[in-house]
Amino acid sequence: MSKAPLTPIRSAFVLGSTSEVAKAICRELAQRGCRRFHLVARNVEANQQLTVELQERWKCAVSTEQTDLLADAALEPARQPEVGEFDLYLITAGALGDAELARSDTAEVLRITAANYAGLLAWLTAIVTPERIAKQGRLWVFSSVAADRGRPSNYHYGAAKAALTAFCEGLLLRCQGKPFAVRIIKAGFMATPMTLGKAPPVLCASPESVARDLLRWPKRRGIEYLPWWWSPLMRLVRLLPAPLASKL
Repeated sequence: MSKAPLTPIRSAFVLGSTSEVAKAICRELAQRGCRRFHLVARNVEANQQLTVELQERWKCAVSTEQTDLLADAALEPARQPEVGEFDLYLITAGALGDAELARSDTAEVLRITAANYAGLLAWLTAIVTPERIAKQGRLWVFSSVAADRGRPSNYHYGAAKAALTAFCEGLLLRCQGKPFAVRIIKAGFMATPMTLGKAPPVLCASPESVARDLLRWPKRRGIEYLPWWWSPLMRLVRLLPAPLASKL
């Protein structure tokens, strides 16, 4: 089955819209002609700040929605997200959580799992329907290089991202030969408040550079690392013997 070229991105649904990388991608999309956004986030005030910027600077039509991924993770039958019709569905929601606390606190474990995996399932299921994947569209999901190997410093976060990656890889394979393109981004450290003090600055890419890289190849599908050099680096990390890996 031949795949028609993907249409330009004129509308975007963004879950996790108040993350620094989401805001950078939204700005880049707006600069490139995207004129309709639906922004979903927990932080209503920060979501409104991005809304005003998109409206005033680029004259975009913007709607917003508040959600709590911890509640979404409960997967109650009454909870069926409405996602609407958009050219792009962008999922950047996630949280490192408190790794030290999670070693002894089950509630923190569940919060990390909800923010990075379980709370996203209802949304992803609502997006990737048989009707939608038969039409033009894109799903871009941010995972993490932490998904590639368990590390003693953040294994709760890494495990949740690994589960998200496996789930979305299933969606990717399900959409093979379909007009709907699934793209899984294994992002490395970014210069954001979430990673402040947790990573060497030399390893931290700016959200703006990640946004530019994504939009440089908007028709891509599959699994990719951003920045690109995380791919060979993580290949080496996966090969490390256990005594060395235990020090990561």
